[in-house]
Amino acid sequence: MQKFHDVTVEIEAALTQIPYDHFEVSEEVIEQVKLLHSQFKRATERQEDYDLQLSHDLAVAESVVDPDPETLKRLSQELQLSTIDELKKESHAIHEYFLSYEGDPDDCFQRISEPDASTGSKVISRHRSPVIPEYFRCPISLELMKDPVIVSTGQTYERSSIQKWLDAGHKTCPKSQETLLHSGLTPNYVLKSLIALWCESNGIELPQNQGSSYRTTRPGGGSSSSDCDRAFVLALLEKLANGSTEQQRAAAGELRLLAKRNADNRVCIAEAGAIPLLVELLSSPDPRTQEHSVTALLNLSINEGNKGAIVDAGAITDIVEVLKNGSMEARENAAATLFSLSVVDENKVAIGAAGAIQALISLLEEGTRRGKKDAATAIFNLCIYQGNKSRAIKGGIVDPLTRLLKDAGGGMVDEALAILAILSTNQEGKAAIAEADTIPVLVEIIRTGSPRNRENAAAILWYLCIGNMERLNVAREVGADVALKELTENGTDRAKRKAASLLEIIQQLEGVAISTVP
Repeated sequence: MQKFHDVTVEIEAALTQIPYDHFEVSEEVIEQVKLLHSQFKRATERQEDYDLQLSHDLAVAESVVDPDPETLKRLSQELQLSTIDELKKESHAIHEYFLSYEGDPDDCFQRISEPDASTGSKVISRHRSPVIPEYFRCPISLELMKDPVIVSTGQTYERSSIQKWLDAGHKTCPKSQETLLHSGLTPNYVLKSLIALWCESNGIELPQNQGSSYRTTRPGGGSSSSDCDRAFVLALLEKLANGSTEQQRAAAGELRLLAKRNADNRVCIAEAGAIPLLVELLSSPDPRTQEHSVTALLNLSINEGNKGAIVDAGAITDIVEVLKNGSMEARENAAATLFSLSVVDENKVAIGAAGAIQALISLLEEGTRRGKKDAATAIFNLCIYQGNKSRAIKGGIVDPLTRLLKDAGGGMVDEALAILAILSTNQEGKAAIAEADTIPVLVEIIRTGSPRNRENAAAILWYLCIGNMERLNVAREVGADVALKELTENGTDRAKRKAASLLEIIQQLEGVAISTVP
């Protein structure tokens, strides 16, 4: 226990020193880390040796005629003898043991507390349930938690207990007495898993959530119970539809986390009718509500069946509007949502027509590193459709891509090359790429880049130079022939073919016989 406590103290100290401002992480991630930190902080303040305390209290109770009430209270809690039912069970267990005991009755009580020779465990342990750890009990009901949730102060409660507290109009945390910033409840999945493991290891039936649990059929047959409580989801949807701004924000945030959790939740939430309500909230004047809504739709869109429902709800136009005018996190998640939806080919046309390309280009220039990657991925996928290539080129995408290409430390060279490679198959694209003075950069990448990047750079250079003597001359002047010759020996199969083809053209241009590797 001391070792666990020491490690807990070290982790809490490390979490205290995290410089959030130095990391490009979302507010959601920061909130989760802070919640984890608060739990570790509470754990460091509670270091108890329950066995020693229990032994001491038992010794006191046996040695005095009238034990201290506090000692009896601790004993009743630790021995799980706090209610009439528990006392009846214990009395019945002792009675049964006496009836089955074949030795001297005077030895019976001594025998109860001694180790059993065959099992190595105490005889009485067969009859009594293990003591529930304090942190598994709800601070309100003091019962084992079935559905633990976290409030804004970081404290964890049983959902039904804290919901009753909130429904009664209370605005404070029952345990800490701090004012609650909002009434949102975040499932404590880590604690729920720990409780389930503890129940399983102690032979206790796993606690079940109150209310109707949604069931879904998995591919290949069979069904499995989901974490998604349908009644709870419906309550959240009621808040989305008719709640105050604060309630809508909290409900959208809750759905965002539930949809991120697992596939069953995504099915349950969509079938409950959440998608149209979330789409409507994309136009909310509250930035945080808008952010939660677009991220919830992103998480829901992971399910292939939900993609069509999101598009049918008229989401594309609203998502593009968020992409243009939302907070940075909302814009980045809107870009990721459009990428997810664009996996379906017909959606590529609708997304491009809605003005997404220009907004994605803006994010490619202004976003965080994650935002730029989300934008680049969405642009690449959309440009598979020929009509979107023209939109991207006319929208001025080549200049920001060229800047990313030249910034080797920016971490976006791979994405920039991939998009330029797909744009170079378009006549307008070739002209725009050549005008941006990219040929020297491409030759340098062929010389020093990764295998995949060398391949893409060779393909772009091939498309630019085929049939254009002026660009061939520029490539030759910056040493393309040497770089290409090395690529024919060490590149990927596709890179070797492009390099050999370009070398042959350069050979014809120079009038010099150059031996190439097949």
